[in-house]
Amino acid sequence: MKLDILAFGAHPDDVELGAGGILAVHAAKGKKVGIIDLTRGEMGTRGTPELRDLEAEEAGRILGCVIRENLAFPDARIPTNDEAQIKVAEIIRKYQPDVVLMNAPTDRHPDHGRASQLVEEACFLSGLHKLAVSTEFSALLPWRPKQMYKYLQFYNLEPNLVVDVTVGFEAKMAAVLAHKSQFYNPNSSEPDTVIASKGFLDSVEARAMDWGRVINCKYAEPLISVRHIGVENLLDLR
Repeated sequence: MKLDILAFGAHPDDVELGAGGILAVHAAKGKKVGIIDLTRGEMGTRGTPELRDLEAEEAGRILGCVIRENLAFPDARIPTNDEAQIKVAEIIRKYQPDVVLMNAPTDRHPDHGRASQLVEEACFLSGLHKLAVSTEFSALLPWRPKQMYKYLQFYNLEPNLVVDVTVGFEAKMAAVLAHKSQFYNPNSSEPDTVIASKGFLDSVEARAMDWGRVINCKYAEPLISVRHIGVENLLDLR
């Protein structure tokens, strides 16, 4: 299945927080979008891998994803070695996305930066004709995405592209809240965490509104482009 947009996340809720609105908007327009989680989030303070699998499945459905897979790399220890790069490159060849979204280049959780490096490098390797892959993927042709973008996470990094996600924001927040074990729940007896606070959940909307203000819409999500952004018509830009 060829995808228009394939989003990678180090953990099962990364994509929802950083680019859930983008996926929802494009899915609603009939584009094929999908998510690849690199880990099952098994090192997280709250929840279990099994519960997080179910939450991720529901969140993907809400966003309109046609696929969601998990590569089961070790949480808090995402590798960037040759084996891991080839495994991600195989997925890119499998789904042939025109656009790849990935974690922030640096962030509070070290997995995010490692995941970003891993996916960016795998996007290049996927296009090499002589790359040796596993037998399962040996018949697939080389593929390199047209564009690669990194979504913002905990740190306020400087983006160079901001996407209007107003019509997809309700779905984004519903997908975030599908990860019930991870976010604010006043009835939960599990340990407190930074992202499980009400303040963090409020900040997700506040951040989207602030980026919306920048481009004159209600809600927006910022991206860092791996490559230069090119257009044919300057009037297409806000």
